[in-house]
Amino acid sequence: MEQSVKERVMVRLERCTGCRSCEIACRVAHSRGGTLLAAVLEEPKPSRRIFVEQAADSPAPFLCRHCEDAPCVRCCPTGALAFDEDSRLVVYTEPRCIGCHACVMACPFGVIQPGRGNGYVVKCDRCLGRDQPACVEACPTKALVLESRFISDRRRRTVARFVEAARGGPPVEDMLASGSPQTP
Repeated sequence: MEQSVKERVMVRLERCTGCRSCEIACRVAHSRGGTLLAAVLEEPKPSRRIFVEQAADSPAPFLCRHCEDAPCVRCCPTGALAFDEDSRLVVYTEPRCIGCHACVMACPFGVIQPGRGNGYVVKCDRCLGRDQPACVEACPTKALVLESRFISDRRRRTVARFVEAARGGPPVEDMLASGSPQTP
């Protein structure tokens, strides 16, 4: 589904449990065999493109943000990394890469990694060819969602709060003045 390619992967930190299902799904999706068993037996091991790290005592998934003004693209001397306006992705063209790893050093999120085996670097490709990225599909708590789902969930919660206020709940003005009210 081409539309999902153009959507950002949103992270809902409050939902992440640190289970690393996203990391496993990413490795499997980028393995030659495409199954968990194949990924486990594969040499070199498939690299993950998403990283669950502890941040401020909570687990947090880090993945390529596909920045429009990407530092990795700006520093690439050969054009192996480029921002594609149509897909809104930072795409990697391995034959152009010389393995200088300038992009690894320039990425502010630390998600471009030196490659194993034949590849020079490894970065998120948003699982091109799939309806949705493997990490999003595998997340049991929906901490990773596509942008459209994130926005529609937020819109639905906001409407529910306004309806609750209209039915005698807290006044809408109080909710707006106090910032974002508690979300379910």
